Amino acid sequence: MTITITAFERSPDGGKGLARDMRVRWALEEVGQPYDVRLLSFRAMKEPEHLTLQPFGQIPTYEEGDLVLFESGAIIFHIAEHHAGLLPKEADARARAISWMFAALSTMEPPIVEHFVTGFLERDKSWHDERLRMVDERIRKRLGELSRRLGGADWLDGAFSAGDLLMVSVLQRIISSGILDEYPNLSAYVARGEARPAYKRAFADQLAVFRAAQKT
Repeated sequence: MTITITAFERSPDGGKGLARDMRVRWALEEVGQPYDVRLLSFRAMKEPEHLTLQPFGQIPTYEEGDLVLFESGAIIFHIAEHHAGLLPKEADARARAISWMFAALSTMEPPIVEHFVTGFLERDKSWHDERLRMVDERIRKRLGELSRRLGGADWLDGAFSAGDLLMVSVLQRIISSGILDEYPNLSAYVARGEARPAYKRAFADQLAVFRAAQKT
């Protein structure tokens, strides 16, 4: 059965690969699964047809036969569970990799997303500067903890896993702020993720969509 995912018709990330369909594209490339992409406008994302797939009107979604999934973490977990390459075979190592998936989305991502909400949507508020400083300090606390845990290792727990895929994807979102530069081992960690052939293929496909949208 052909896998179909949804993505932005005109991504707001400026072609940087930060939209969450990129994570799913990368996962599918890592496990060698072909897929189709259905592009959606912002208007189409809020219409009934898409809301039956994604009740919050977001992307990505994942369709495979009768199976419909939403939320990038859940989609990647499904992919990793059903195709070799993203989760270790050994039970304890597999459980640790899954823990890192949750850590990326539940511990690391929330303050990073908050940074951009504060920076772009609340910049006209009188308390903006103070709030942004507080958010950035929370980010630095988490990055410091992650940096100490990673140390000089290539990946979070032995071989590359879905935990690394999600963690790299989350850390990419803070690159433009300059905060990640304060943690050289984390910057190098993200660079290793971006150097993976599967990542490069996924990024090229998403970038091609962005460039095509610019021409129309």
